[in-house]
Amino acid sequence: MDTQNMTIPKHNFFWHIQHPWLFYVLAGLAVAIFTYGLIAHVRLWKKGTGQTYPVFSLNRFVSLLKDILSGRILRGDISAGIMHMLILTGFMTLFAGTLLEALDHYVIHFLQGQVYLAYSFILEVAGLMLTAGLMWAAIRRYIQHINRLENRLEDLIILLWLFTVVVSGFMVEALRLSVQRPEWGAYSFGGYFISLLFSPSYDISDFYPCLWWFHAILALGFIAVIPFCKLFHVLAAPVNIYLKDQPVHIIPPDTGDLPEITFTFHDIVSIDACTRCGRCVNVCPSYGAGEPFRPRDIIADTKEELMHQHGIFLFGADNTELDSNLLWYCTTCGACAEACPVFVSPFNLIRTMRRNEIEKGTRIPPLLTQSLEKLYRYNNPWEATKKKRAQWSKDLNVPDITKLKDSNCLCYFVGCTTSYDTRAQGLARAFVKILQHADVPFGILGKKEACCGDIARRVGEDGLFEEHMSKCLSLFRRYRIKKVVTSSPHCFYTFKNDYPAYMPFIPTDEQTDFRVFHYTQVLKDIMDSGYLKPEKTVAKKVTYHDPCYLGRHSGIFETPREIISSIPGIDFVEMKHYGPDSLCCGGGGGRMWQEDLDGETKMSEIRIREAADTGAEILITACPLCLIMLEDARKTAGLEEILTVMDINELLLMALGIEDR
Repeated sequence: MDTQNMTIPKHNFFWHIQHPWLFYVLAGLAVAIFTYGLIAHVRLWKKGTGQTYPVFSLNRFVSLLKDILSGRILRGDISAGIMHMLILTGFMTLFAGTLLEALDHYVIHFLQGQVYLAYSFILEVAGLMLTAGLMWAAIRRYIQHINRLENRLEDLIILLWLFTVVVSGFMVEALRLSVQRPEWGAYSFGGYFISLLFSPSYDISDFYPCLWWFHAILALGFIAVIPFCKLFHVLAAPVNIYLKDQPVHIIPPDTGDLPEITFTFHDIVSIDACTRCGRCVNVCPSYGAGEPFRPRDIIADTKEELMHQHGIFLFGADNTELDSNLLWYCTTCGACAEACPVFVSPFNLIRTMRRNEIEKGTRIPPLLTQSLEKLYRYNNPWEATKKKRAQWSKDLNVPDITKLKDSNCLCYFVGCTTSYDTRAQGLARAFVKILQHADVPFGILGKKEACCGDIARRVGEDGLFEEHMSKCLSLFRRYRIKKVVTSSPHCFYTFKNDYPAYMPFIPTDEQTDFRVFHYTQVLKDIMDSGYLKPEKTVAKKVTYHDPCYLGRHSGIFETPREIISSIPGIDFVEMKHYGPDSLCCGGGGGRMWQEDLDGETKMSEIRIREAADTGAEILITACPLCLIMLEDARKTAGLEEILTVMDINELLLMALGIEDR
């Protein structure tokens, strides 16, 4: 098309429209309602307990842009990701176009000539993207019936509302072009092709203004309602992504009575950022085992409750009361956070809600209550005794750091489960033999070893956690311990993340600096240094189960695999779900110390069958809880003759040829 000789009229936003001032009154009202809702949400965020408000960081802002542009939203479900990108890009482009029209009309006239042609073309593309995205969303929700998607009335209304806005916009443009028939009309190709259906002589003097106002009111109304419906995640999600690297959020100790809001600033932003897409449901091991637990529903019910308590109207709220019994189903495995495209961590929110239940002293699983009582009285959740903590080592000649004159050596923090459970003790014995074989100077705390407080922290018993943290720090300080290696990924994570988060609230003279390692890191370091070399061939087909608190929570995926693969003769295969996508064994988050909950099958049995499906002879793990859960599942699933469950230390001991010493 020759654009040099065509006449390009200036765009007239109010063509054939009387009383344009009324549009700006309505626009002002829409903006006012939107602003009111936005301020209400931000005020609620700021009521978060014990949280320092975020400050601007260029690095975080760059990270935010990378997360948005890198296509994180495509992870796990490319179809859904593309659909959301079409809707978001189309809507934001059209919204920006509306602002540019207002700028052109009142401030500086720039929408003319080639600029206007490009502007028209881009808006047409955006309109088609939005239309395609909305149709795709409707097909997925109402024709394909994607299991993880909800079917609330709110979802249908929003889809129809936005679709009507887009279609009416195309129709308004089509009617105008049908009368004007400009040479440049094809640049507005969506409206142009629709305009061909109308005769230039068609009288639109009455119909056009009605359609224009219908479109304008719908569009402005849609903008006004955003803070009061699920679409607010469009604004909250970028904030939550920006905050994703903040340290562990805690409510300061010794707060006395529960404050008005027990969530932190980041917690409430996360609740607002939830898109209710259901990806967390898809990967939740509890839901996968047929249990009545859905992370998304916990967040949705909590949001409705929060908004209702603080006078924020939510369009489409069904006023469903949160069933607090469901909070105890969560294993805190972190799969939900890994799958979430906007970095919402339901398990962190659930931990806070558990804290509230603990404070109230209601609806706590009886067996968990008993375990917490043991933890309080006997310094472990397993047995009503302190005396057996070091019995596993009585024939191994293990140095006791508390009895050494010079305690400047590696402190092996055995942990409660590894100390007391018969099966998990094999892990400790194997690790000690390996350290002795490699002549690594180390010692244990023996009977004086305290619980790290992991179980108390995960189930929300923060007071008990603080007590055990104080005991551990006191021991480390008293015996000048600077390097700690743990059996359990849970102890490792607690020392590495939860303790530093509490340091600002601990008196300086009660603090101590120490470095913590998981035993796989120590083994790998010894092997890399040449002090440990597996030489005996182990001709076995093996697979590896990633413990949640070693893998997803701590980012240690390759180290265990490198140790396993270094053993001669090993045929290593991966399960269907591995690495960040690994399935939980069901032992974390306090589930180890609860009765069997309602479900179609056990999480550990689902995992053990997946291991058996690989054809592996040995299932390897690196966590005492996983070792116990998978060992029990092997028996209940009838796989005792097919599969052996071992810890990495036990496998490495075989390769060193010293397992019987």
